[in-house]
Amino acid sequence: MSQLNEFIRTYLSRIPNLRSVRWVDIVEILLITFLIYHILVWIKNTKAWSLLKGIIVIAGFILIAAELKMNTILWIVENAFGVAVTAIVVILQPELRKALEDLGRKNIITSIIPFDSNKSSEEGLFSDKTINEIAKACVEMGKVKTGALIVVEQNQPLTEYERTGIDVDGIVTSQLIINIFEKNTPLHDGAVIVRGNRITSATCYLPLSDNMGLSKDLGTRHRAGVGISDVTDSMTIIVSEETGKISIAYEGNLERNLDGERLKERLRSIQNKPEEENKKRILWKGRSKGEK
Repeated sequence: MSQLNEFIRTYLSRIPNLRSVRWVDIVEILLITFLIYHILVWIKNTKAWSLLKGIIVIAGFILIAAELKMNTILWIVENAFGVAVTAIVVILQPELRKALEDLGRKNIITSIIPFDSNKSSEEGLFSDKTINEIAKACVEMGKVKTGALIVVEQNQPLTEYERTGIDVDGIVTSQLIINIFEKNTPLHDGAVIVRGNRITSATCYLPLSDNMGLSKDLGTRHRAGVGISDVTDSMTIIVSEETGKISIAYEGNLERNLDGERLKERLRSIQNKPEEENKKRILWKGRSKGEK
């Protein structure tokens, strides 16, 4: 028992005095723990997981080479280390870009520093009329199996994708949308981008999703819709040219076989009307045209 007490006393004597630990040190430990945890979660959900297992195997061989003093192998490893780091960054470029975009979407920094201060806060808002016009157009196009791809912008600008298309700058109406996607017309191929209550561009090219979980019966139009929702916070409406069914891509997920009412509900979920407009609607509800 005395030996155990002596061991405990010796072990505790090696621990630094807790009085010397500052609150900054505790915060630092928590931040490092949080960062390591999220890096491991990110690695687990990407191809970096397989790469990490490969790196562990290579590291095992290097340790064996160091233990056996294989100088030639160690020299090669030492000189190839910088190239290997660059190669890893190149291989993981899509995953790293998506991780940084996801971090930017959380608005941690933009809530403190308004990078888009020159952009009007009302620019991305759209009205109930716009929702009804989009839904009406999609239902009508679905009946005659006219393919369509409509991207509704939110907080993240879609300027780089607008540049790939043709400027339209027209108020959103069902007739305009149907006319754009009419077969054998100059603007029918590609996507339409909607900002607020206006169609800004047509025939825009979107990135294709590399999600292997998507159904094999989905074509390029659906993969483009999911692709743009992977890298931005936009909502994309897809009308299938083969079946006429309506789908929505949002945050990398695809929701299929929507009817007109369900489509309106999903668009309202990202509408983000200002609080003043909601109050105005409540105040005016039930009043007759002559009342003030």
